[in-house]
Amino acid sequence: MVNKTRIAALLLLPAVILPVSGCAKNKVKGDTAYVARDVNTLYSLAKQRADRGQYEVAAALFDEVERQHPYSVWARRAQLMSAFSYYMAQKYPDAVSSAQRFLTIHPGNKDAAYANYLIAMSYYQQIEDVTRDQKITQQASDSFNELIRRYPQSRYANDARLKLDLINDHLAGKEMEIGRFYQRSGNWLAAATRFRAVVDKYQTTTHTPEALERLVETYLNLGLREEAQRAAAVLGANYPGSKWYQRSYDLMQRYPVSQPQS
Repeated sequence: MVNKTRIAALLLLPAVILPVSGCAKNKVKGDTAYVARDVNTLYSLAKQRADRGQYEVAAALFDEVERQHPYSVWARRAQLMSAFSYYMAQKYPDAVSSAQRFLTIHPGNKDAAYANYLIAMSYYQQIEDVTRDQKITQQASDSFNELIRRYPQSRYANDARLKLDLINDHLAGKEMEIGRFYQRSGNWLAAATRFRAVVDKYQTTTHTPEALERLVETYLNLGLREEAQRAAAVLGANYPGSKWYQRSYDLMQRYPVSQPQS
């Protein structure tokens, strides 16, 4: 869903280039075996693997930096680089876990906004199509909203707002899918509840015109003609040229609201 090169560019890698010792010549599968190494050698080896795109190995090595040298100046950076590397390796649950650990230990760190962003993006990358459960989608939404709330001026906030627009459209699509299912089953009240949720919670999404038209249909089938007329009026006021307004207009012509007798 996102260009990972762009995400990688958001992370400011350490400007200091550490000397790489002979341990960097080890085979990849031997890199992560527990061998006591000085922090410079271990961090350099991890960064080397990341630079080569061997992100899963790099993540394990950054974890080793933290494990072997928890009080070094590089341990904190290694935590964040571990989360980043897991993200790039598409190991999203591990990325979330590493970033959350970083935030637990360093909540006020200058890179906390980035750690929050990694968490949100890890959920975002796991979003399934609307036919599947949307728990992950909601977690992505909650994480982006939390990022915007806590770091509104950060460079990640604008991207979070764009992602939220896409997420809301996705969540609205799920409500529409369920609503259509209830509608086909003749469960008009349940259908109306779903379409109403789209109109109330996701009114700026692309699904709103259809939701309003289907509310007209469901209200008419429930015998709520005045409610149907109100939904049609909102649809006509906001989307007068849409096919959904034309459909609702045709329906209301066939089922006019009864006028009170004088």
